[in-house]
Amino acid sequence: MAEEKIKVGITQGDINGIGLEVILKTFSEPLMFEICTPVLFSSQKTVSYHIKALGIENFNYNTIRTLETLSNTRINLFNCYDEEIAIELGNSTQLAGKYALISLQTAADALALGKIDTLVTAPINKNNIQSAQFNFAGHTEYLDNKFGKDNSLMLMLSDNLKIAVVTGHIPLNQVASAITIEKIVKKAEILNQTLLQDFSIRRPKIAILGLNPHAGDKGTIGNEEQQIIIPAINKLTEKNISAYGPYSADGFFGAATYTQFDAVLALYHDQGLIPFKTLSFNSGVNFTAGLSIVRTSPDHGTAYELAGKKYSL
Repeated sequence: MAEEKIKVGITQGDINGIGLEVILKTFSEPLMFEICTPVLFSSQKTVSYHIKALGIENFNYNTIRTLETLSNTRINLFNCYDEEIAIELGNSTQLAGKYALISLQTAADALALGKIDTLVTAPINKNNIQSAQFNFAGHTEYLDNKFGKDNSLMLMLSDNLKIAVVTGHIPLNQVASAITIEKIVKKAEILNQTLLQDFSIRRPKIAILGLNPHAGDKGTIGNEEQQIIIPAINKLTEKNISAYGPYSADGFFGAATYTQFDAVLALYHDQGLIPFKTLSFNSGVNFTAGLSIVRTSPDHGTAYELAGKKYSL
């Protein structure tokens, strides 16, 4: 009896962005069906529009309304909605946000029920998706509310680099007040656990960055390193977690010191994601650690400027 392949749920993301193009081109490759059984949460009308707009030929899919019987040789299209909606490639619209949420909610519910095994999310627009049903800064926070209960961690990874962040999608002027000893310890513990459990790294080495320029220069440029970050590292050491730092972010990446560690814990979004995308933009994956389920996504956004232009992926 053949081994059953993992059932991968895929959300459509923003229908006016690059997401569906990436999905359709990915599953135009027959070898993908040797890896997994994909289920795209979208609609036949939406997918047909994109296939025609992109000039994709001979793309076969299996339209389904139940997740009980899936094709193993082509992508399964779970019809989340039947209505024909206006698609405006390259533009942000409220309709795009509404139907991105329908796709996400349907896929997340299927995952919670065990109908699919894992989730891959295509990019959303964090502004147009906001509604009474979605009052979150992004996918990570939404999925944390459903599956993590404040235990999630945004982890960007490639073959050579793994960077997590203590604070995620919050304004920069709130970062310093959001960083506490307890929060750094908690995020580092989640990072350490996922390195052990999900990446099979024995005794992971974690670098923790400083908040201020030059990691504060011993209190000369801010005192967060002395009062918060170093005490957090000491607590992690007491917990037998190999955490080191704080490191000055510019020199840390400039000198490629990250190659000496299994993962890096940055203090805020851009501190971690700017170097990550500079070094790994074409190979990066966003993995949400700390959840009861597995969720990944590409490390880019909707890319409206590329949508519908038949960009070579």
